[in-house]
Amino acid sequence: MTITNAEELAGLQAIGRIVADTMQGMARAMEPGMTTRELDGIGRRLLEAAGARSAPEVTYGFPGATCISVGEEIAHGIPGDRVLAAGELVNIDVSAEKGGYFADTGASFALGTVRPEVARLARDGKRAMELGVAQVRPGRALADIGNAVGRFASKRGYSLIRNLASHGVGRKLHEYPEEIPTWPNRDRRRIHRGLVMTVEPFLSLGGRFAVADRDGWTLRAAPRALAVQYEHTVVATDQGPLVVTRPSRG
Repeated sequence: MTITNAEELAGLQAIGRIVADTMQGMARAMEPGMTTRELDGIGRRLLEAAGARSAPEVTYGFPGATCISVGEEIAHGIPGDRVLAAGELVNIDVSAEKGGYFADTGASFALGTVRPEVARLARDGKRAMELGVAQVRPGRALADIGNAVGRFASKRGYSLIRNLASHGVGRKLHEYPEEIPTWPNRDRRRIHRGLVMTVEPFLSLGGRFAVADRDGWTLRAAPRALAVQYEHTVVATDQGPLVVTRPSRG
């Protein structure tokens, strides 16, 4: 999507706040002993209360309102009977639609105390996303996002998942420009004013590619390793990147 007027921006910002508030509400409610289905139910109720619809559900028939990936699951985890335990890493990915506008956000949360290397991975994953977001400016190459993330990951000793990319969003969950690399690349496409996209690098302790489980949805890293994902929906403006997926509070 390309933002062309204030009405479009307001619509995008509204759904951006909704998905951000939903993700943060789920994170606050998460506790050991809860199943991922119960956690997803909280997300569904928050979306419905805000008048929004789950984007993966309506777009792809995903079996859940949100994606919840635990431990070595890195994306698209199906909510179910899995019981959350203290010390686990839990990724919550929320995308939704309201009034014809779509926004997408995600983050990895530590449930209680995690190992030091996992805590470091989570901190650095968020920083990698922030470095990618900083590149979203009119006239910049899309490659600048992945190259900035790649330099940081290399310096800090991480690998990047190289077949899960960022993407355009706004009027659809996935739209032009599709497949925006978040790893070093030579993509010559340029960012134009008003372009709406996600920035969502997957930083890992050794994984390089995502492979699907037998359920057809859940993705794990190959080679097997932990990975974190942090994601914002961003608009390219003359003043710099405008993040629309920030929560109403905090």
